[in-house]
Amino acid sequence: MKKYVLALDQGTTSSRAILFDHAGRLCGCAQQEYPQHFPQPGWVEHDPADIWESQLACARQVLRESGVTAAQVAAIGIANQRETTVLWDRKTGVAVAPAIVWQDRRTADACERLREEGKASMIQQATGLELDAYFSATKLAWLLDHVPGARARALRGDLAFGTVDSWLAFKLTGRHVTDASNASRTMLFNIHDQRWDERLLDLFGIPAAVLPEVAASSEVVGHSDAAWFGAPIPVAGIAGDQQAATFGQACWKPGMVKNTYGTGCFMLMHAGPRPPVSQNRLLATVGWRIGGATDFLLEGSVFMGGATVQWLRDGLGIIDKSSDVEELALTVPDNGGVYLVPAFAGLGAPHWDPYARGTLVGMTRGSGRGHIARAALEAIAYQSAELLEAMQKDAAVPVAEVRADGGAARNDLLMQFQADLLGVPVVRPQVTETTALGAAWLAGLAVGFWASREEAAAQWRAERRFEPAMAADRREELMATWARAVERSRGWAAPARADA
Repeated sequence: MKKYVLALDQGTTSSRAILFDHAGRLCGCAQQEYPQHFPQPGWVEHDPADIWESQLACARQVLRESGVTAAQVAAIGIANQRETTVLWDRKTGVAVAPAIVWQDRRTADACERLREEGKASMIQQATGLELDAYFSATKLAWLLDHVPGARARALRGDLAFGTVDSWLAFKLTGRHVTDASNASRTMLFNIHDQRWDERLLDLFGIPAAVLPEVAASSEVVGHSDAAWFGAPIPVAGIAGDQQAATFGQACWKPGMVKNTYGTGCFMLMHAGPRPPVSQNRLLATVGWRIGGATDFLLEGSVFMGGATVQWLRDGLGIIDKSSDVEELALTVPDNGGVYLVPAFAGLGAPHWDPYARGTLVGMTRGSGRGHIARAALEAIAYQSAELLEAMQKDAAVPVAEVRADGGAARNDLLMQFQADLLGVPVVRPQVTETTALGAAWLAGLAVGFWASREEAAAQWRAERRFEPAMAADRREELMATWARAVERSRGWAAPARADA
């Protein structure tokens, strides 16, 4: 009987389920978008029921359409949008409020107050993270303070907090658990001690009773209820989507780098067995914990990657579907001096400006839809180039190449421009679904589906290599102009100060 691993890839705008066989081949895929909610400027929410129901529907669909039974699934692996915060009732399994999405900026002022109190350094040293509304801690504190009765229920142990991996694992197995990679994104987890940090719980006012158990990224954490797929299946791998993608790109040696082009863009470098220390406002994060060993990563986060293209589709209506952007961008020879800074959710690394806002500059009467489309694609590459520049300064070894994945990695125009800006080759693998593949590898390794990492890594193959072709002086000129555009977006939504 042929066996498979089922990867659940729960993303910001859609849920997907992908089946992989022992050769690492993609044998089936189902995807379902679900609603995004923007109740106030800067707020981004999901209905946790939509997350669960869409993910379950995709898993059932891919099994049904592939003719695969639960008995043929060796394990389930989970990769998830990180930092998004869910709070639910332990007994009923029902969320008590909408999930606050990682892009949400409602707690930016709370972070600013903590920064003014001098807490940023302590937080960074313990967690490896910047003090920012991006992470889960202030989101959870907000829910406890604003959902009626939530804090009292949390203190009694009636409520459970989790990032999306915890929510899915709970719905699948009934167990309240997360893995070390997701825990390290909450701003409540000490990456040196590998445990929840009591100082941070006190600082943010978080009762320990709401926290999940922290498991390894590759271990059986439970079995799915037979009601979901007809028979129990081991849930054996959990990792945040970016850590899973790094694992799926086989970036397992210090200095190896991948960049995922999804809703956001996330560049991660393998940093070895100890947390890295960044001098350039990058993040230190747990990559994965397997057995007793933890691998750490250096990360740069861009909040608006593919979401910028979605804005062209949904906000401006200048394309019908996201894949149309390359064709529209190719209707013009260059950006015509137009630059789009997609700071719709503030700016991530290396700026960390929650008050930046989207800015379109350089427009003339000759500017058209093609220039805006090209500027949107180029913005993705410019932001990623800023990350690699910071990463190169922090890293002990030079970067030889960047492995690219995610939906926008299929865009040849973007990949070539990215290689030109980076000055290093960009390599696209044959399997660009590396987030799902990483989750599958982690789950499969836990149950012996794959005997070793080496067996899994041998499955990685390059599909195309984009070599840089731009002169260094031209690259510097473009990056300098981009920096001018970014400066115009900075601090736009900052609250007025009383002493101003």
